[in-house]
Amino acid sequence: MGKYLVTGGAGYVGSVVAQHLLEADHEVTVLDNLSTGFRSGVPDGAAFIEGDLRDAAKWLDASYDAVLHFAAFSQVGESVARPEKYWENNVGGTMALLAAMRAAGVGTLVFSSTAATYGEPVHTPITETDPTAPTSPYGATKLAVDHMIGGAAAAHGLAAVSLRYFNVAGAYGGCGERHDPESHLIPLVLQVARGKREAISVYGDDYPTPDGTCVRDYIHVADLAEAHLLALAAAKPGEHLICNLGNGNGFSVREVIETVRRVTGHPVPEITAPRRPGDPAVLVASARTARDRLGWHPRRPDLTTIVADAWTFANR
Repeated sequence: MGKYLVTGGAGYVGSVVAQHLLEADHEVTVLDNLSTGFRSGVPDGAAFIEGDLRDAAKWLDASYDAVLHFAAFSQVGESVARPEKYWENNVGGTMALLAAMRAAGVGTLVFSSTAATYGEPVHTPITETDPTAPTSPYGATKLAVDHMIGGAAAAHGLAAVSLRYFNVAGAYGGCGERHDPESHLIPLVLQVARGKREAISVYGDDYPTPDGTCVRDYIHVADLAEAHLLALAAAKPGEHLICNLGNGNGFSVREVIETVRRVTGHPVPEITAPRRPGDPAVLVASARTARDRLGWHPRRPDLTTIVADAWTFANR
């Protein structure tokens, strides 16, 4: 049994990972300032500290085996409007966390990174060796943290794994998406099915894809959580391993909408809108590194399961 600090563990992905750690009989402490997370999202059985990432040194000590780090702001649009907020928290907060880990002698880190580090893909599926050219301050801050972690691994022997997510969706154990404002497609379409939104906007239907709408790689949040536990086991001192996490295939916007209609039995009116600047036609991950190095295989790759679990959470 291990003892783990989960920063941002009251948020969507962090809470599901914390739940998986508890189910594996680990001891879990969640550190979250609740600026975007929810106290009710902290799983039963986890200790909870309401506090800021920059103050991690107050609570982190040598009794912890590792840190799993999810405490970041993640709204792309907001990062464009308020870049200083993202640099201060995502980068400054992680610098403070790494310093606290060094001081406490905690030598293992699993970091919640993002596909936004790649920016416009040069080809698909995207691999970890592809160029990184983020198109938003959010992606830039996450890439800066990846560089920071790589330096800490080389200089101080940190055992680190960065997991670059693509599109996370679904729900697990009473934990699901409840962002405010919501910007992710599946919960937005579910809001239409629930009568909370009049229609879903389809931004562009003339892309070079089978049905003309953008294609994205969706991964179930429970599969994502399982990858974090495998990453803990795979982390090696002095190495910074970077792994993409995705299904390796994509679903179009229209496929998502049709799946929501089928799963919920509700109509989902749609409105065709102009393309959004910077939206690539296809974003799909190669998860070969995660398979080879972590032994990870997504067990819930079908869109129906992802949508059905998200629908159950939305109606809780």
